[in-house]
Amino acid sequence: MSNPQSIPALLVKSTPNQAAIVSRRRLLHVAAAASLAPLLAPFAPAARAADRPGHWRLAHGRLMTRWSHEVNPHNSLVEYPRPQMVRPAWRNLNGLWDYQITPKNQTQIPGNSGGPGGRQIMVPFGIESALSGVMHALQPNERLWYHRTFTVPQSWHEGRILLHFGAVDWEATIFINGQHLGSHRGGYDSFHFDITNHVKGPGPHRIDVSVWDPTDTYWQPHGKQTLHPGGASYTATSGIWRTVWLEGVGDSYIERLKMIPDVEDAANGILHLEVIGRTAPEIMHIEAIASDDSGPVAHVSGPIGQQLSPVVRQNLVKFFKARSAWVSNEFQMPIKHPKLWTPDSPFLYTLKVHLKDAHGKIVDTVDSYFAMRSVKVGHDAQGNTRPMLNGKPILLPGALDQGFWPDGVYTAPTDDALKFDIQFAKRLGLNTVRKHVKVECDRWYYWADKLGLIVFQDMPTGNDGNPQTDRPTSPEAAAQWHTEVRRHIEQLMNHPSVFCWIMFNEAFGGFNYLRNAHWAHRLDPSRFIDESSGFPWHGAGNVADNHGGISPKFPNKFGITSEDGGWGLGCPGHEWNAAKSWTYRSYNPKTGKTMDFLALKNKDKSARIPPVTPRSRAWMTHEVVGLLGGFLRHAPRTGQSGDFYCQIVDVETEMDGLISYDRAIPKVTVEAVARAIRGATPKLKAAT
Repeated sequence: MSNPQSIPALLVKSTPNQAAIVSRRRLLHVAAAASLAPLLAPFAPAARAADRPGHWRLAHGRLMTRWSHEVNPHNSLVEYPRPQMVRPAWRNLNGLWDYQITPKNQTQIPGNSGGPGGRQIMVPFGIESALSGVMHALQPNERLWYHRTFTVPQSWHEGRILLHFGAVDWEATIFINGQHLGSHRGGYDSFHFDITNHVKGPGPHRIDVSVWDPTDTYWQPHGKQTLHPGGASYTATSGIWRTVWLEGVGDSYIERLKMIPDVEDAANGILHLEVIGRTAPEIMHIEAIASDDSGPVAHVSGPIGQQLSPVVRQNLVKFFKARSAWVSNEFQMPIKHPKLWTPDSPFLYTLKVHLKDAHGKIVDTVDSYFAMRSVKVGHDAQGNTRPMLNGKPILLPGALDQGFWPDGVYTAPTDDALKFDIQFAKRLGLNTVRKHVKVECDRWYYWADKLGLIVFQDMPTGNDGNPQTDRPTSPEAAAQWHTEVRRHIEQLMNHPSVFCWIMFNEAFGGFNYLRNAHWAHRLDPSRFIDESSGFPWHGAGNVADNHGGISPKFPNKFGITSEDGGWGLGCPGHEWNAAKSWTYRSYNPKTGKTMDFLALKNKDKSARIPPVTPRSRAWMTHEVVGLLGGFLRHAPRTGQSGDFYCQIVDVETEMDGLISYDRAIPKVTVEAVARAIRGATPKLKAAT
């Protein structure tokens, strides 16, 4: 949260309690529809040459979840990792890899990595996590090496072979069979390499991955990760932390889809579908079929690569000897009487896209999904500026979601665990979460799409800039920030659940606020832009965002409070570190009322947060209901459009969650919160 004294007084209306919480928070910072089921069913994991279960065991972390015991060398996040671009020819490389830690200046593959008796790590869990089996805090002067072998089906050698990494934090260098393949910088985006020319024959082939991660000692985006966990910063994640996988494609294949729905006309929706591919230097053809539960509802077809005219093709093929080219084309797919996506009715259409050669033969097929919905700024009948979903004003009762896990840190132990957080938010009656300075794996957004949860997506923060001067730390830092943010927007923009891009969190590493907000809007004009959660404000974007206060009314921006609340209870047996646990406010067992726990903790370091009991749970339920119910009841008068409780889940020693860190102990009566939200939500009408 922020210090309201840093914000011009006309921009914030805070109660004394709220102002105190905001100030303290700043100090702590400084210290798919049923038809998709068969499409997304888990594929059998590939045989793993590196798996030697006798050499690995689950580490005993401070706190584990009920899903921890499901993680083993043969069941390590086996689900298909990319639900909006599904192909059957893939192999999961999760599981046991050999690893070694060397000095940072060791840039050549260590000669003694791998082999019998080598140390092993469970991929895709960061080396700091219990689920990795290691629990080592990687230091900036260290380099982490991974090694394993893999085989390739013979049939794949007829086309191209792609090696995918869901995410590696932060700088990764890849070697195949001892040969340098390439490098990637960025801790939160997915990337891949074409390894066809490096894997002749079935193998086994060797892969080595070198990782350097400076965490919070450098300028790169790292979110809430730190080498010194405490307060409102937490354990770091280094190395591979999302699924690694192989994919077999043809010589010509679809590389990416871009899907933007248009529902201006309720009877005649349009899906703007851009197909991007890598093909032979000739005109090929695209066929796309959209379906709902009853069958196909729309069909489009047309050329791709039409820019490659006969003269151009002759130059490419005859003179330059080109074997492939990057091509794209946009198609307008009419969706008659579209079934609109909302949090209460999150309808998803399935989409099948074929790539055909000049003779009509299918050379590639991907299965995907999309939703029809519109997101715009408008006004309600009282004249308040509102977010409009499908042309109707919507209010956003929500919560902050940091996406940390006690056993996996940045990585949920299983797909069911990943889904749980979204289900829990829905059970609470929330329709929105703010994904806080972290970008999740594709499957998290798939579950948000399928279950119906709106996402306000933070960009991960770092030490990229100085907000007081509005300047970047360096040209390199600014270039890297833009590179990573562009990737996040491109990789997440097909998800209907994502409504808003939040460029910076408070004044952490921000720079060129106005320019960057305008730049992001040009990249994706179909969503809201929030220039900074909390502060500072420069007037860009569509959102007036406060921490602990209510925004004044603007004619072209809707107001939200993206961090609010701050009540907490202890959960004996379900806490990360009871001695260091803290929260802003808690329950006073003597009076039955609210007390300032942070002030108490500052005076008495041995103070413990009062535990969850029937009475304290009733107190916390009352406070949360008062916050979110009050926001909804007063929204027609205040003009406020969103209020996000901070936060949905405890994280390490920060105990202000609505459920314990291991997701075992709810601190509020879930049904009571949901009933209160439903009962307090006003029926808003759009301005005529």
